[in-house]
Amino acid sequence: MTEFDSGKGHRDENFPVASRLVRPELRPAILAFYRFARAADDVADHTTAAPDAKLRRLDALEAGLRGTGGSPEGEALHAVLRARGLTDQHALDLLEAFRRDCTKTRYADWAELMDYCRYSAAPVGRFVLDLHGEARGLWPANDALCTALQVINHLQDCAKDFRALDRVYIPLDALVARGLDVKALRAPQASPALRQVIVELAGRTATLLDQSRGFAGGIADRRLALEVGVIQGLAESLVARLRKRDPLSERVHHSKPEALGLAVLAALGVAAGRLRRRFGAAPLSARG
Repeated sequence: MTEFDSGKGHRDENFPVASRLVRPELRPAILAFYRFARAADDVADHTTAAPDAKLRRLDALEAGLRGTGGSPEGEALHAVLRARGLTDQHALDLLEAFRRDCTKTRYADWAELMDYCRYSAAPVGRFVLDLHGEARGLWPANDALCTALQVINHLQDCAKDFRALDRVYIPLDALVARGLDVKALRAPQASPALRQVIVELAGRTATLLDQSRGFAGGIADRRLALEVGVIQGLAESLVARLRKRDPLSERVHHSKPEALGLAVLAALGVAAGRLRRRFGAAPLSARG
């Protein structure tokens, strides 16, 4: 699939992917899932390939996932899932989102965008939870966090997506309510009305992060809990930036030193919370 390969790897993402916080024996499985998702994303985001050609490539990825050949990324993930007794449903859900990306370029409202994120974002975290043997009762918090990450990416890249792919994830009704259409995204700097749209959507994303704030605290695996806490902290910081900065003309992404500093603080916060819960649950005789 080299003609579709963007050259982007897991270290180039906005948020940690299989970082050193994750248990070493599970990192290869997460990376296999990531490479499958990356390959599908590269296909969907190709700027010159026709939709039919993209859909055929995604079909090849699905064939590999189902163990019938077609793509090395699909075959590699199939082997991982089979070895660990895990479902392929999360990967199939991702393919649904990427197939939509090949033909759908507009979203009417927030509800329609949330339905897209149900397939494009939530399955990633659900896979990681299943891999770690975590309770599926964590899925609502996972879905809120993963959806927030997806919307953050959409807002950060709103101008680039429109200019390169004629794709707009900003709900059309939010633009219309401010007297705008998608052409506002062509400007070198966001108008006050477009800035207000972005601020409002950042506010909705903050609400999703409110729903996921207890997610890390509910995870049994200590290392995964730290990683989720780091991602939550980075996401909250980016939402704050989107409320203050213009993604059409300013940098919204974290620099590597910024991300590292925020990650350390977030991880320390999760670790401290786990210690407090352990101490609070201990019997009085154990507290000295």
